[in-house]
Amino acid sequence: MPLLEPDPDALRPGTAREPAPDRVTDRSAGGTPEPLRSELTALLGADKVLWKISDLVRYASDASPYRFLPRVVLVPEDLDDISAILSYAHGKGRDVVFRAAGTSLNGQAQGEDILVDVRRHWTGVEVLDDGARARIRPGTTVLRANIALARHGRLLGPDPASAIACTVGGVVANNASGMTAGTTRNSYRTLASLTFVLPSGTVVDTADPAADEELARAEPELCAGLMELKAEIEADEELAARIRAKYTIKNTNGYRLDAFLDGATPVRILRGLMVGSEGTFGFISEVVFDTLPLDRRISSALLFFPSLTAAAAAVPRFNEAGAIAVELMDGNTLRASVSVPGVPADWAALPRTTAALLVEFRAADEAGQEAFERAADAVVAGLDLVVPAVSVTNAFTRDPETIAGYWKARKAFVTAVGGSRPSGTTLITEDFAVPPARLADACEALLELQSRHGFDAAVAGHAAHGNLHFLLAFDAAKPADVERYDAFMQEFCALVVDRFDGSLKAEHATGRNIAPFLEREWGPRATELMWRTKQVIDPAGVLAPRIVLDRDPRAHLRGLKTIPKVEAVADPCIECGFCEPTCPSEDLTTTPRQRIVLRREMMRQVDGSPVEAGLLDAYGYDAVDTCAGDSTCKLACPVGIDTGAMMKGFRHLRHTPREERIAALTAKNFAVVEASARLAVAVADTVGDRVGDGPLGAVTRLARKAVRPDLVPEWLPRIPGAAARRLPRTDRVGASAVYYPACVNRIFAGPDGLPGLSLAEAVVAVSGRAGKPVWIPENVAGTCCATIWHSKGYDAGNRIMANRIVEAAWGWTAGGALPLVVDASSCTLGIAEEVVPYLSEDNRALHRELTVVDSLVWAADELLPELTVFRTAGSAVVHPTCSMEHLGDVGQLRALAEACADEVVVPDDAGCCAFAGDRGMLHKELTDSATAKEAAEVALRPYDLHLSANRMCEIGMERATGQPYRSALIELEHATRPTVR
Repeated sequence: MPLLEPDPDALRPGTAREPAPDRVTDRSAGGTPEPLRSELTALLGADKVLWKISDLVRYASDASPYRFLPRVVLVPEDLDDISAILSYAHGKGRDVVFRAAGTSLNGQAQGEDILVDVRRHWTGVEVLDDGARARIRPGTTVLRANIALARHGRLLGPDPASAIACTVGGVVANNASGMTAGTTRNSYRTLASLTFVLPSGTVVDTADPAADEELARAEPELCAGLMELKAEIEADEELAARIRAKYTIKNTNGYRLDAFLDGATPVRILRGLMVGSEGTFGFISEVVFDTLPLDRRISSALLFFPSLTAAAAAVPRFNEAGAIAVELMDGNTLRASVSVPGVPADWAALPRTTAALLVEFRAADEAGQEAFERAADAVVAGLDLVVPAVSVTNAFTRDPETIAGYWKARKAFVTAVGGSRPSGTTLITEDFAVPPARLADACEALLELQSRHGFDAAVAGHAAHGNLHFLLAFDAAKPADVERYDAFMQEFCALVVDRFDGSLKAEHATGRNIAPFLEREWGPRATELMWRTKQVIDPAGVLAPRIVLDRDPRAHLRGLKTIPKVEAVADPCIECGFCEPTCPSEDLTTTPRQRIVLRREMMRQVDGSPVEAGLLDAYGYDAVDTCAGDSTCKLACPVGIDTGAMMKGFRHLRHTPREERIAALTAKNFAVVEASARLAVAVADTVGDRVGDGPLGAVTRLARKAVRPDLVPEWLPRIPGAAARRLPRTDRVGASAVYYPACVNRIFAGPDGLPGLSLAEAVVAVSGRAGKPVWIPENVAGTCCATIWHSKGYDAGNRIMANRIVEAAWGWTAGGALPLVVDASSCTLGIAEEVVPYLSEDNRALHRELTVVDSLVWAADELLPELTVFRTAGSAVVHPTCSMEHLGDVGQLRALAEACADEVVVPDDAGCCAFAGDRGMLHKELTDSATAKEAAEVALRPYDLHLSANRMCEIGMERATGQPYRSALIELEHATRPTVR
């Protein structure tokens, strides 16, 4: 064991707690039991079998209110693996559930036996026919697919609010639709073809002309059974008419029986049945969508009404005017959304009865947009709107930023309202549909029902399609609360079916919580046909038992998860999973959601239980050490939960008093540390030139084993040499700004082999060239943005350096008279925002007087307009850093790149590189994993320039791609230099 290995008990919850009723029991503490573990390891390989208790627990939760512990989690790479898993399950009599993003709201991504992760190795988009179609693998997010299609002016029909995280495979399997899809743009209507694996292992490609012939050879009984069911349905005219009528409104409850009416052959029938089957009929390995035009001329308005029923009554008028989206939000939803960044603060005081409609029109050209706006204005003129807050305009706008803000508030319905629920309560999200003409009545009835059962009303939905969503919060640990939920559900289902002839699930799919009510909606005849369909396709019942079909009338109450209180920063989390695609460690260890899920399970356990011990043993590396701390999860989370901050807090808890004292000492003596680091880099570079990187790597690896991997960096190939000891000479007199070279740029030089100035020289030169000279203070050595200590959780050292840099910056800038320009985006973020909680009251006052400007913003906004570009490269690929995302500087990076190159590309898979200061040297596997997709995309073609604006991120990308990344400001200096020597 390393000398300074942290004690796992440092993270043990320090609160007295009773065991939760749904805690993982001690008999599961050892993880996957034998012989299941060894048999699957032999079948697939050890790297594809996740068996530790921490693995099982982190996959046990999803965005639903349910929690089921799998026996094992498998991570297949290809169809051979899928077939092997299904064959094993058949032979051993086991169950299989497929899981992708885990954003489903009804528990259909959870299993109690073999759970199969079909996200990690199943991503990719191939644009076909200039965007008219797209071939997409199931683990690809809807957002990622639409980014690829946008370049061709196209997009997918389904547009769920969870597009940032939900995957295409899950969207098809649930027939999820969203804001605009309705019944005409959903997966069922826009799928060109799909490839799937049946429970037997047979692979079917519906686009193959010989598919029916091959299926008949491989599965004669299945084909005969499907055709028999088709004939039976078609022979019953009343039933066929009822099936058609059920799909005139949105409906994802049960199986798509209209597939038997729409499909003429077994393959065509299966193509329809697979949509919305929730993984119970097979594994969808690839889909081909017919895409839709991306109409870019957009006009939107957020219109406020005195009541929910008044807003609902206006919906048909906007439908008639041609609106593509009419979204409803009630007062509770609007008030809760103030937790979402960018939402007007005065919404918090809106009257409880207030409601709003978000109405959007999209057109291909100016004439179409103007026509829509005239029609919209005519509708608005006839409405009795209210102005309950100063920020309310009740007017249509074309401004993209305003429109984006409206949609951000709307899409945050589940997370914003759920995040504001009472601590410790479980959240259930329901959706249903009624004929759009009955929407106002349905709203009124729903509000009465919620109130009568003691639930706070919170309603939103796709009003244009009669589709409403609502939330219920209750304590699943209290039997009385569970019975209250059950009583509500019984009345709710009766209301929707008997009074409105509606759909109990409009777009969230049946899952576990509506399965017991399937027959209530469809009746015994149609429900029995669904059971028979399942028997024909999956006679052994291998796939997803108790999902969609369940004869237990109380199945919706089984497996409800408790939500124990955790650290305040993470307690509002509803486990939606929106954070996961942005997380650098997603494919290596854990995601932000999983870090919180694991922590909650610790809180369910009694102190010292075997399960708690197993979780703590893995949590140090899987959750704390391999968190990049970049906090991009905060940007993706609609309510801004910063799991990275929680991990930094845990790092602090693991520190011994001695470690904290040493960290504080390095802060106090940072001038010596900085000089020593620069000297060490120079020496290592010289030694590396003579003996190669191998010996240096070997020495540091030995030191890491002896001391602690999270303390001793590993020497990596492509680490640059040392920066010059002296910074460029500058004058204070006449300076337009104070230029602060970050310590990383004072220690490390630029990429080897590239000619040109250093970053500091380039910033000084290009600023002077633009007539806005900068001044570098003589005493910057020994100062730092404090991120070094902040990212590692060294609070004492962080506090020392945070106060030092603010005091110094206030003096350098003459009390804030000049802006402070910082040449590394992470350092800009550190000085501008992250130091604040660690400042003394006096220094907080000084900080408020500072103007901290990232060098990208300085160059793009202040310098570029005054410069002449004399030469450009042919192409540039840029890497936006996570700090730029936090600062909102990505546009400036692109502007600088566009000034320097004729073609600029931001990779579709660009994300945090996870180098995170020195974390990429402490855990290089983290950066390797985080950059894999982006690096693969960059490698697809050559570029003349590789640009970013943070030295450590540039090093991370150099290691990933083998290409020399450097600051866009260095290239800007080169492009605007009158003569090149």
